[in-house]
Amino acid sequence: MKPNIETFFEPATSTVSYVVFDEAGGSCAVIDPVLDYDAKSGRTSTQFADKQIQFIKNQQLTVEWILETHAHADHLSSAQYLQNKLGGKIAIGNGIPAVQKTFKKLFNIEDEFVPNGSHFDHLLADGEVFQVGKLSAKAILVPGHTPADLAYQFGDAIFIGDTLFMPDVGTARADFPGGDARKLFQSIHKLLEYPPETRLLMCHDYPPTDRAVQWESTVAEQRKHNIHVHDGISEDEFVTMRTARDKTLEVPTLLMPSIQTNIRAGKMPSAEENGTAYFKIPINVI
Repeated sequence: MKPNIETFFEPATSTVSYVVFDEAGGSCAVIDPVLDYDAKSGRTSTQFADKQIQFIKNQQLTVEWILETHAHADHLSSAQYLQNKLGGKIAIGNGIPAVQKTFKKLFNIEDEFVPNGSHFDHLLADGEVFQVGKLSAKAILVPGHTPADLAYQFGDAIFIGDTLFMPDVGTARADFPGGDARKLFQSIHKLLEYPPETRLLMCHDYPPTDRAVQWESTVAEQRKHNIHVHDGISEDEFVTMRTARDKTLEVPTLLMPSIQTNIRAGKMPSAEENGTAYFKIPINVI
């Protein structure tokens, strides 16, 4: 079945979140939800998530899954908020324990945080098939940006997270802990082996000044026009380019709070004795 897709763009973090639904069966999945966060004040809010909630209620849909493509470093997840409001199972790739272990050490997270993926309701394996109403979905392992990235295929559409951007922007970075430019190239080509007309839906767009925000391309468009991995670019050429380019990139603005939230499936750190939760910022580490 061809999925119904409703797109939501969050401009502060340039994030694209999706509601994928089976209109006849009344079921849906939310992909890469966003929690509003003001870095200056440390305050969260839910205006963006509430737009998705209102759409889901208006369509009289039941949330079956809240799907994360990976533990994002550029926005906080609203998965817990959505689940509390609408239900559904929160899922991510089964490689997440390795990511949790890395960042537990980096942030010196409390002993109670066990890096085994149990913060999520379900850990999806590469190739695992699951249902959203009458829609059949498949998890596709695409490591490189992080070790645990997944893409999600629904019919002719694949939601690819940060693996690729629009052709005129290129590809994800591969310099986060556990990232690997060579694996990223291989993951991209795994996606580009799908039929040319396959739709690829992005998690972000950082457009040049001469075009509006976009979030959908095709395998054929990426193979022909992607500035980093178009046909004819070898793996070694890509690794050299990606490694050099990553050295010039700034740390994402919301990396610190995002990672600490997203490895917990959208939960905040535990409150301390005064009842307040805190994010940690390691000094002279990253």
